[in-house]
Amino acid sequence: MRRGADTGKDRRQETGLVAQLRRPPGGRDARIMLLAQLLDRIGTGVWAASSVLFFTFVVGLDAGRLGLLLGAAGVAGIAGSPLAGHLAGRFPVRSLLIGCHLLRLVVLCALLVVTRFELLLSVVALTSLGDRAAKTLEMLFATRAAGERRATYQALSRSAANAGYALGAGIAALGLAVGTRGAYEALILGNALSFLAAAALVWRTREQPGHTRVAAAAADAPAAGPRPAPAPGRGPSPWRDRGYLRFVLLDIPMNLDDSILGVGLPLWLVHHTDAPHALVPAFLVINTVLVLLLQLRVSARVRDPRQAAGVARLYGLTMLACCTLIALTPGHGVWAASVVLLASAVLATTAELMRSVSSWELAVSLAPDGERAAYLGVAGMSPSIQKSAGPLLLTGAVMTAGPAGWLLLGAAVAGLAVVQRRTSLHRLDAVPGPQPLSRLRFPS
Repeated sequence: MRRGADTGKDRRQETGLVAQLRRPPGGRDARIMLLAQLLDRIGTGVWAASSVLFFTFVVGLDAGRLGLLLGAAGVAGIAGSPLAGHLAGRFPVRSLLIGCHLLRLVVLCALLVVTRFELLLSVVALTSLGDRAAKTLEMLFATRAAGERRATYQALSRSAANAGYALGAGIAALGLAVGTRGAYEALILGNALSFLAAAALVWRTREQPGHTRVAAAAADAPAAGPRPAPAPGRGPSPWRDRGYLRFVLLDIPMNLDDSILGVGLPLWLVHHTDAPHALVPAFLVINTVLVLLLQLRVSARVRDPRQAAGVARLYGLTMLACCTLIALTPGHGVWAASVVLLASAVLATTAELMRSVSSWELAVSLAPDGERAAYLGVAGMSPSIQKSAGPLLLTGAVMTAGPAGWLLLGAAVAGLAVVQRRTSLHRLDAVPGPQPLSRLRFPS
């Protein structure tokens, strides 16, 4: 009996987060890339927590110009993903990712000397473009390095990213507590150094085998006889693929949990309840802890693209429950409002865990193998568009309509999730032989 208990314990240890981080899908290169992502996200967390205050108190921007600056960053971020996918179809992903990190390093350091608003617009836009492009290239690396276990790698990646964001926010809190110009500049330099460290780590990896248009055409050519050079642009284009564009369009509302957690819940707490404002950081803590504890387990239970399509429907139902709970939050009573809002944060994070698995797997599985770089670049636009449009939707429509607005939002997302599932299954049926994913089984 004792030996059996020890064996069960060993298996749990082998399938735990730490063990998977030591031996991730993709081996040594994947482990180095995860460390690079951790350092990158630490720096990004520092900047995310301090950028608005830097532009307000150090640069001296008013609310109008700050909003324009952040809007320009959002638009540039939307362009970064398809641009990265387009280039990755022609150049090595590893080299492009190193270039992205170095671009972000140079552009961010420019903030230390740039004061004109017109130049700041360009600097912030380039930073956002590089951020989104880097994330897309990391996703392409994962599809090539991890193979069929890409969802497990994605779960590890999200765990590392959330840990990095949390550490970065903690570091930023120290600098913000000092509050001097020198402290803000130190935070910017810290973020820049994280890009340099990430670039150095990516340089240590090997270029992963994958399909570019040239390589795919060469692989399809006959073994004997002359091989004519492939004409560029002859492969299928995601911009002309209506089925894939439909998936990308429907994936935008499948990312609304991000805005609900970061914008909707804090504003609803402040303007419609008696809950203490100090409760707002708890939303981020809940999100970070649950992602670290559960993302790997949730990913392990989705073993093929059809299951990923089913998870999209569960996402919609979870979002409907979350929005309903927010709508029912009592306006008076500190404890009651606090408990309901915290429960809403748990539901929003649960939806995020499902979405990260479903959107990721469907974006890969619905794309043609030889054109995955370009297709995933287009799919990467969904979270960027949501980040730009989601807060406006919540503040301009949902908040104005009150509880009814939350109920309508939840019902709309649930309905669109059903459509996403049906259209994804239809496309999967039209694609011959989607490969099942290899997954580790975790104990319940």
